[in-house]
Amino acid sequence: MKAAVYHGRGDLRIEEVPEPRPGPGELLLEVHSVGVCGTDAGEWEHGPFIYSVPGPHRVTGHTGPLIPGHELSGRVVEVGEGVEGWEVGAVVTCGAGYTIEDDDEVRRGRPNLSAHYATVGLQRHGGLAQYVTVPAEICVDVRPYGLGDDGAALAQPVAIAVHSMRRGRLQPGEQALVIGAGGIGMFLLYAAVELGARVAVADLDEGRLGIARELGAHELIDAREGPLPELLAARGIRPDVIYEVTGSDPGLKSAITAAPNGSRVVLVGLHEHPREIDVRRVTLGEIDLLGTNAHVCDVDLPEAVRVLATRPGGWADIAPTAFPLELLLEEGIMPIVERRASRIKTLIDPWAEAPRDAVTSVIERS
Repeated sequence: MKAAVYHGRGDLRIEEVPEPRPGPGELLLEVHSVGVCGTDAGEWEHGPFIYSVPGPHRVTGHTGPLIPGHELSGRVVEVGEGVEGWEVGAVVTCGAGYTIEDDDEVRRGRPNLSAHYATVGLQRHGGLAQYVTVPAEICVDVRPYGLGDDGAALAQPVAIAVHSMRRGRLQPGEQALVIGAGGIGMFLLYAAVELGARVAVADLDEGRLGIARELGAHELIDAREGPLPELLAARGIRPDVIYEVTGSDPGLKSAITAAPNGSRVVLVGLHEHPREIDVRRVTLGEIDLLGTNAHVCDVDLPEAVRVLATRPGGWADIAPTAFPLELLLEEGIMPIVERRASRIKTLIDPWAEAPRDAVTSVIERS
């Protein structure tokens, strides 16, 4: 089969590799849509940090080059030993993250913090290939929601957004501020609006703010116009929860300085370096500073699929095109690395021979 194979920093090749077989508890998926993530671009440019190359990984045991791709969907072509409730032909989304045994974190409902946690496409072969094996327990059949391959490929990052929203304890009727209108920020905005919150979005890009408006943002803030606290005050915006999604030093400092007394700040964006923050401001203002990591599959992934399907018109403004594997670097990785990405989310179809329009709308409910 054809696959994208990561050999090390700056070394991603399209190769012919053996087709995998499903093990006990696994599904074999034929992959038709995979999202390209900032993590994938970062690993190509600076890694390996998260990818288990050369390995071995302590959970999966993976060694050698790695097939990336953790935002994936696929069609079931074979079920492994012990798998029940799945039929060949089902269209599924995969949550990617899973644990190999119970521990205290798993029993507390936080498997994403377990020492036995691993991720498909990061610590074992992922979806940037024509076929992939995945644990059946982290998959959801999307057909009852009317989603196809492309819509299903968006569910994993939406699950990240849903989990981040839950970490902020956002309630209907509360005011939220999302700093950063990238992929996770957009999905977080939409999930918060769908929950019933009033949402403001701050970004530097006028075009992305326009998409945020279409997704239901109640207030749009062009962060180029001045300090964020002043912009919020001028509009009478007093957020109960601030979601910092950029992972940048200016974004973090803006979130802390703009946070009203008694509010919550959720750090969604992953920072590459340690940062300085005004701890005195956090202490005296009784500001809750919260981290968020990955998602809890059995809670957040089904909710992500549901949220995706509430927008019948689809997500063409977020993910307009699916590209063949041969264009992964040119259209997926390099635009992120070079900070020139025009699409919020790029999809890859390992079977495509040329770019095609992505189909992310609700097509049929079964």
